[in-house]
Amino acid sequence: MKKLNSAVDRFAYNHPRFGIPNLMKYVVAGNAIAFLLLQFSNSAAVSFLIFSPYHVLRGEIWRLITFIFMPVNARNVFFLILSLYFYYWIGNLLEREWGTPKFTLYYLSGMVLSVLTGFIVYFAGGSGIISGAFYINLSMFFAVAVLYPDLQILLFFIIPVKLKWLAWLDGGLFAMSILFAAFQLNLLGALLPVVAILNFFVFFWTEISGAISRQRGYAAHANSHRTVQFKAATKKQEKKAREQGYHHKCAVCGRTDAEYPNLQFRYCSRCTGYHCFCEDHIFNHEHFTS
Repeated sequence: MKKLNSAVDRFAYNHPRFGIPNLMKYVVAGNAIAFLLLQFSNSAAVSFLIFSPYHVLRGEIWRLITFIFMPVNARNVFFLILSLYFYYWIGNLLEREWGTPKFTLYYLSGMVLSVLTGFIVYFAGGSGIISGAFYINLSMFFAVAVLYPDLQILLFFIIPVKLKWLAWLDGGLFAMSILFAAFQLNLLGALLPVVAILNFFVFFWTEISGAISRQRGYAAHANSHRTVQFKAATKKQEKKAREQGYHHKCAVCGRTDAEYPNLQFRYCSRCTGYHCFCEDHIFNHEHFTS
């Protein structure tokens, strides 16, 4: 994964003119046109757009590309407009963040993986027909959520919600799609979400592996014997103070704040654990190491 991710970044850097500027504008426009054709004619009028391995192998190679123009919400104009606006928005965010070469490569690799999956299913005895780029478009949302997790949007133009929470919902949708397709023995339906997620991992492996490493570092630091858990230590100290009648006791001379109320006490940050010292010994003591 790391090598693929590096190869993607290297390709995008070395080919700054590669790609289609404002790619999602053309994808959204194609979906809108296909939707209008469906409204004013029957489904046969746009059937030539669907990816079908059978027809591709017989010379209809345009289907390798045109399947991304098939609208998913072909019966509900409101949800179609909402989804197309959303895809256009997240696509533009990614293109501005990554640049045209890398974003085009992301979308193109999603298409290639989907087409290869369709051929694999076809040769395995299935239809391999793909109508629309639903999972390719939805995987872009994972990408945007990783880059802008705390960005707040208005869900349905009303409800404010952060992208990271919608990403969890998106992940649930992917999981449900895979499970339902598996229960129905729909091999293509189960594989398309998987390859879309695989495409996401290839392009975000650096960010994902970095986040995992940071979390492991935080966990290791928090569980280290040299790390003081201040909240837990404070509660323990308060409980001990109630039982013993004092708050602070010097670990060297044993004097307490109850016996010497004017004496100042400090805690040493270099000692392992939570050890208190009076003002005479805070800079004059042997540090605890265990």
